[in-house]
Amino acid sequence: MNIARHIALLDELCFRPFAAEYTSSDGEMSGPGYHIVVLESSHGDCGTRAATVEQYEKYRDALDEQFASRWRETGPYNLQTVSLRTAQEEIPEPWASLSARARVACVWEAEGTGRWVAVVVADRDEADDVKLLGVVTEIDPP
Repeated sequence: MNIARHIALLDELCFRPFAAEYTSSDGEMSGPGYHIVVLESSHGDCGTRAATVEQYEKYRDALDEQFASRWRETGPYNLQTVSLRTAQEEIPEPWASLSARARVACVWEAEGTGRWVAVVVADRDEADDVKLLGVVTEIDPP
C-alpha cells in the first residue's frame, strides 16, 4: 500500500466536482454527491481471503491514524446497522451501497470542504474481490 498516494487521491476528491449521473471507469465510481475509488483490490485471489481482509483492515486503520490526526479522531461507523435500516427507510447513496459491501467505516468530516471522507474494507460479498474503498461525499452519514 502506498499510504501517501491514497491520502493524495482522497484529498483531490475532496475538491473534484461530482458527476450529475452515476458513472464508472477504471475503479472509480461517481454519482450525484459522491465519489468511490478502489484503493486496493484482491484481484480474484480468493485463496487468501481472510488474510487479505486482515491486511486491508490494517491499511484502513493506517489511513484512520493519518486522517484522525488531521481532522479529529472518530470511532468506527457501523455500516451493518445502516444495512438493517435500508429495509425500513430510504438510505442515500453512497451509504446504502457501502452498507451492503462493508461492515465498518472510518469516517471523517473533511474540514473546510463540506465533504465527508470514508474508508471501508468491502468484503461482505464472498463472490466479489476484497477491496479497500475510499469515499468522498457531500451526503452526511445516516
